[in-house]
Amino acid sequence: MSISRDLESETSIFKGSNVLITGGTGSIGLELTKALLKYRPKKVCLFSNDENGLFEARTMFSKYPEVIYKLGDVRDPQSIERVIKGCDIVFHVAALKHVTFCEDNPYEAISTNILGTQNMINNAIKYNAQRFVFISTDKAVNPVSTMGATKLLGENG
Repeated sequence: MSISRDLESETSIFKGSNVLITGGTGSIGLELTKALLKYRPKKVCLFSNDENGLFEARTMFSKYPEVIYKLGDVRDPQSIERVIKGCDIVFHVAALKHVTFCEDNPYEAISTNILGTQNMINNAIKYNAQRFVFISTDKAVNPVSTMGATKLLGENG
């Protein structure tokens, strides 16, 4: 089997799927959305606590009716429940990623990067998501900062 066939079979999982992207308005979430749309998913839900980002994403993806926009927070399990039901694939991208902000706001880093990740995992299991993809960082390897430590702990959720 060729590499292109392997890739083709792997990407076919997206066709007709309901996909949830947490942190959908961040740079990774937006690029992921652009890439996924090529494979004709049934629905791509961009989930974010960034109202302005959702507004801008709606403008960016206005010609794609399969993209929907949901305001909420991974730190709030009820907020997650409202968007995860019926999702086949979950990309958990939401995180606090700036080292200085995590150092200055460790409770928020813990709440988002550890507890928010656990909330996503719990709900993905509860609502039978077929796949859960967690996007992390190389800073989680031998962490020397609050951000790296919280991402490492999130990986071990």
